Amino acid sequence: QVQLVESGGGLVQAGGSLRLSCAASGRTFSIHAMGWFRQAPGKEREFVAAITRSGGPTLYADSVKGRFTISRDNAKNTVYLQMNMLKPEDTAVYSCAASIILSTRVNEYAYWGQGTRVSVSS
Repeated sequence: QVQLVESGGGLVQAGGSLRLSCAASGRTFSIHAMGWFRQAPGKEREFVAAITRSGGPTLYADSVKGRFTISRDNAKNTVYLQMNMLKPEDTAVYSCAASIILSTRVNEYAYWGQGTRVSVSS
């Protein structure tokens, strides 16, 4: 079993920054990759970024490339998502997920956190 807990969401004005954290616990030895996904009201969950256990390679959605950075601290078993130059369209619930492979697909991730809310105002 793997447990994931996100934190760091909040309210921010357009152009601002937030850093999300995801702490993993349990039987994490089977995890090869960690990813961030987001879901806005009325929309499907979409891929944001992913990273391997070793810290690379990384994958990003085109919509966030150049603005968001995913990283991890294996000593703390934590993955981060640094979000800069935030836009109103970034508003969503952001969820951390764990997978045995590096992927952009929702169905490749077996473990999910409950999500943290990010709201970006104009």
